Amino acid sequence: MKLVTYLDNKKERVGVLNSDETWVYPMRALGMPYESMQDVIEKMTRAEKELASLYSRREPEEIHGAVPMGQAVLAAPIPRPKQDIICLGINYMEHAYESARYKEEAFGGDRPFAVYFSKRVNEAVPTGGYIEAHTDLVDSLDYECELAVIISKDAKNVPEQEVFEYIFGYTIINDVSARNVQTRHKQWYFGKSLDGFTPMGPCIVTADSIAFPPKLKIQSKVNDELRQDSNTELLIFDVAHVISELSQGMTLKAGTIISMGTPAGVGMGFVPPRFLKPGDKVECIVEGIGSLVNTVR
Repeated sequence: MKLVTYLDNKKERVGVLNSDETWVYPMRALGMPYESMQDVIEKMTRAEKELASLYSRREPEEIHGAVPMGQAVLAAPIPRPKQDIICLGINYMEHAYESARYKEEAFGGDRPFAVYFSKRVNEAVPTGGYIEAHTDLVDSLDYECELAVIISKDAKNVPEQEVFEYIFGYTIINDVSARNVQTRHKQWYFGKSLDGFTPMGPCIVTADSIAFPPKLKIQSKVNDELRQDSNTELLIFDVAHVISELSQGMTLKAGTIISMGTPAGVGMGFVPPRFLKPGDKVECIVEGIGSLVNTVR
């Protein structure tokens, strides 16, 4: 099942895509008056999920307020996350090599521990929205297509074999990065947290719709040119490991977003680097979720 946040007379609503993804069915029309995706994550019961899935197979004329996808204005699925996004750095081996090459560092291939950092998001950018270039500050704007996992309920001390029970669903994040800002400050937070640096969407796919662990094709394109082409099966630290490890030391609250890292093929990985510029179109694609398309301005 795919869930979206969309605009109805400029007000954010939560909806379900119908089975062929041509219509948005309002949650309210299904008898579920949730005000936001965060409410859905925190409060939606298993029975309601099953009911929403059944409604998604009905014809649009049976659903009051159904909106054709061609007319729907999508927001990011979680427009304003309650907390910073938790991100994985260097979580595909080939990206580890290209990152080391860009920084002119030696890389021995040993990756014994996951690299975690956080990303501030005042407001996530929807598909069709803009990535801000910040040309007064940034001279090396980069893209990173990533699978993101959304936590369904507070998670503390979760064994790996129970992690699936704590996953609400998955979405796509473009972890936009200012490489020169990262380098200057010797850490990643500022260079990944500028306004407009978190495209997210186009939807959330509920966890029951994707086999676990997720083995999904992941790609990015710049101006329709394929740049990244990999599979989440190649994650160094997989979803179960990451959620279990993090939950040993901190409580992951319902709605927490974890972005699982990016594969090789980012702009800094080319020789010479191929960074983004205003006017470029960036598309991030994850199998089973969809396509997140944004333009740099």
